[in-house]
Amino acid sequence: MAWSRRLAKELEEARRWEGVCALGPLGGDVLRWGGLLLPNNPPYNGGAFRLELSFSPRYPLVPPRVTFRTPIYHPGVDQQGRVCQPLTASEHWKPTTRVLHVLQDLLLLVDNPDAQRVLRQDLARELATDPQLFQRRAEEHTRLHSEGRPPAAAP
Repeated sequence: MAWSRRLAKELEEARRWEGVCALGPLGGDVLRWGGLLLPNNPPYNGGAFRLELSFSPRYPLVPPRVTFRTPIYHPGVDQQGRVCQPLTASEHWKPTTRVLHVLQDLLLLVDNPDAQRVLRQDLARELATDPQLFQRRAEEHTRLHSEGRPPAAAP
């Protein structure tokens, strides 16, 4: 299975990147990975966010699916944890794209909420009309719901 060798290499590459920690297969399933995303910018850098990557046996022909398991107050992530990530949309996906690219794009989205990548219109509106209120609410939500950052990854 060529995809399992590729995924093993990509997992090792992604584990070396400082934007995630504790990344690995869930329950020994090489097609499901879990880990913690470590945002760089306020209001999210006060915590870590659990995520899950799900791969098709047809990977890399089919993009992985990214889901947040930690609730996050972000216009680009819906309440079920689905992410507005064009990089993993079927029409934009390229089989040469690596998991590290997906994770880097995800961190960029979290660190920089974008009006073009929106799944929650209410939060996008709040960010546009009252950015200070959005920041306060996102910071409080992060404080209440995110996981602690590993000591080496603390902001």
